[in-house]
Amino acid sequence: MFIVLAGVLAIIGIVTAGYYFAVRPVALRIAVGPAGSDDLKVVHALSQAFVQAHSQIRLRPIPTEGATASAQMIAEGKADLAIVRGDLSVPKNVQAVATLRKNVAVLWVPPAMKGKKAGAKITKIAQLAGRRIGVIGRTPANVDLLKVILQQYGVDPNKVEVVQFPASEAADAIRNRKADAYLAAGPVNSKITSEAIAASTHDGKAPTFLPIDSAEAIAQNHPMYEASEIPAGAFGGSPDRPEDEVKTISFSHHIVARKDLSDTTVAAFTRQLFAIRQTVMSEFPLAAKIETPDTDKDAFIPVHPGAAAFVDGEEKTFLDRYSDFIWWGLMGLSAMGSIGAWFAGYLKKDERSNNSTLRERLLEMIATARRSDSAEELDQMQAEADNILRDTLQCFEHGAISEGALTSFNIALSQFHQAVADRKALLMITSQNLQRAGAALRVTGT
Repeated sequence: MFIVLAGVLAIIGIVTAGYYFAVRPVALRIAVGPAGSDDLKVVHALSQAFVQAHSQIRLRPIPTEGATASAQMIAEGKADLAIVRGDLSVPKNVQAVATLRKNVAVLWVPPAMKGKKAGAKITKIAQLAGRRIGVIGRTPANVDLLKVILQQYGVDPNKVEVVQFPASEAADAIRNRKADAYLAAGPVNSKITSEAIAASTHDGKAPTFLPIDSAEAIAQNHPMYEASEIPAGAFGGSPDRPEDEVKTISFSHHIVARKDLSDTTVAAFTRQLFAIRQTVMSEFPLAAKIETPDTDKDAFIPVHPGAAAFVDGEEKTFLDRYSDFIWWGLMGLSAMGSIGAWFAGYLKKDERSNNSTLRERLLEMIATARRSDSAEELDQMQAEADNILRDTLQCFEHGAISEGALTSFNIALSQFHQAVADRKALLMITSQNLQRAGAALRVTGT
């Protein structure tokens, strides 16, 4: 009984510990940058929202210098999650969890200024050969993006002068005509892109947007890009900027996780991310752009199984995940109880065998008592029976004999006591008769 009880308590302890570890808050390190970027602000907002909602998953932002550094950090195992740029080299040890935002490439040419001699008007990408192109942002990824576009239109990137401007200096550079054309990459509603285009407007004339008509061909040759469109009036202003829809290419910023990160953990994070998104949107509208990952098998970045389970509605509950362990635990408990009972019986086999010998001795004493001619012998057997009774009761308390065996022993003990009582009564009567006979003989002889 004690072995089974110990087993039950052990199983309960294991299940309780398993449940605690399954539902306790898990802190995930997420690499994101650069400092001051919208991505980092959104991650900080998500982290605070998770804490306020007492969510199972907590985020620990790790600021980096940018998407490249974030990718390197998760590749080295220094982060659990990371915000990476889809058109950069994606580490092989990561899988997609969500799409943070989609970015579009915007190419435009400022209008000619009054009083200044203008060169040949640029209306097509092919006319950028020999020109100076300003790229907004210091990341080399934007320059690589420009090269991909130029090569698609047969423009040798080496015959184009590329000048990069920090986002904070882009507006001034555009007003001072530091380049003939400009490239920006970011969300359609990007504040940086909108301010740069606004700085290109002069005397009520909007810049000329250069469409990327071969966007589908670029996407075919470079799977990290997608054909996209910039809606008319996306950048505001009067007149509308742009006046008509403009074809372009897009790429995404992804939230990725290490492949070896638990499916359960990733599913919980994905569920919390989309549950809390509405709360964060009021402070950071960029959170509205968060989308579920591409779950197709041929996706450029394979989806993490945990995120796929959430998206497909196949996320497992606690019982789904651990029912097998609970079932096998109960089976193990049953087996352990059986083994414990057998082992306990095995340990008591000598005690049980000794008690069986004592019971046989008690049965022999019944026959001996019925033949005994001495009250002293009967008293000795009575004392021996008392000792046998004591040993039998101890065996029963120790579990060495069953209740049925104890009942059989009680029957035998009752028969013994009856035999002793009958024999003593007979001996007493015989003794009295002998005394009377002796007295009668003495009287007759006199």
